[in-house]
Amino acid sequence: MRRNYSITLLSVGHGCVDVYQGAVASLVPFFVAERAYSYAAVSGIVLAASVLSSVAQPFFGMLTDRRAMPWLLPVSTLVGGAGIALGGVSDSYAVTLVVVAVSGIGVAAYHPESARVARLASSGSHSAMGWFSLGGSLGFALAPVMVAVVVAVQGLRWTPLLVLPAVVGAALCLPVLRALETRLSDAAKAPVTGKDDRASFVRLSLAVVCRSIAFIGLSTFVSLYATERMNGGYAAGTAALFLLYLGGAVGSVLGGALANRWDRVRVSRWSYVLTAGSTAGLVFVPGPALYLFVILTSAGLYIPFSLQVTLGQDYLPSRIGTASGITLGLTVSIGGLTSPAIGTLADRTSLQTALAPLILMPILAWLLFQTLPEPTVPVSDDTAPKGEDADVEHSPVQPGLR
Repeated sequence: MRRNYSITLLSVGHGCVDVYQGAVASLVPFFVAERAYSYAAVSGIVLAASVLSSVAQPFFGMLTDRRAMPWLLPVSTLVGGAGIALGGVSDSYAVTLVVVAVSGIGVAAYHPESARVARLASSGSHSAMGWFSLGGSLGFALAPVMVAVVVAVQGLRWTPLLVLPAVVGAALCLPVLRALETRLSDAAKAPVTGKDDRASFVRLSLAVVCRSIAFIGLSTFVSLYATERMNGGYAAGTAALFLLYLGGAVGSVLGGALANRWDRVRVSRWSYVLTAGSTAGLVFVPGPALYLFVILTSAGLYIPFSLQVTLGQDYLPSRIGTASGITLGLTVSIGGLTSPAIGTLADRTSLQTALAPLILMPILAWLLFQTLPEPTVPVSDDTAPKGEDADVEHSPVQPGLR
């Protein structure tokens, strides 16, 4: 199976999983309207999806460092979808928390192994990994539309229909896993070369935490904020959330393209500087310009996203699964831990006041990136020969390849 075809299927499958991360925030306005949940209560639902995911992803990463577990991709996709599908079935707040948390575990199990498989299938190409990240971003972007179509008319009792993307995603990853079966097994047994740079990895992880706090804070409340600022209904809020995720899709592809011209650390630094300004515009500039700043902020937060994943893998070449689990999972999910604080502050003051501290997050990420080196590694990018044989020759299982 050719590299581009494999990455395409993996990207679509990635979108089918990440649609469930986006669905949590997309369901927030419906929980508020239909069940009269407070801001703090809906923040707790976001927290339920984040906590178990944040704890579980490094665990799954360590497991995949020890042995290949490609079967996790279809199974975890179905678990992630089932949790969200059951989210509107019961009126019980406790049951809703549990099933959404189960969805978070499914998402947690998916990402470390999928990043390893995508790294192998892509031959370590920045652009290919950017397309893989794009799939996840599009999943986020489609979540509010999907939820609105399913839930807006008939209410939360229709959420079981939301399991359909999981079924599609699980089916799409199967041909890729069959094609890569031998190489995945060989990769797990391959000797590790290269030296870990744990200090840089820790600083990188802190930067990803800052990015996560900003993005999850916005994804949780931007729909309600746009509805409030624009004096609109569901349409105003859904449009803002859709643009937030759509901007992420643009940023994912742009990040890979820019990294082919400049190094990953430099691209990430400039992205965070620009994002600080656009976040301030989102919070304080009145009128329809809000939507422009939503797109700019999202793109700015997503330009470094896939770059940070590959940087983490290059900083920890002996623990690629663990590095993927932390950069894709733990540090990202930690942002969800701050959502209740934002919600509580919004209940006591206003949403604008509660969102204002998010402006500091890209600034802190920029400061941390000032201390990071670009790993010196052999280049295996788009200059590599195409086709299955070329993928084997330039396989990224040798640490350092990106």
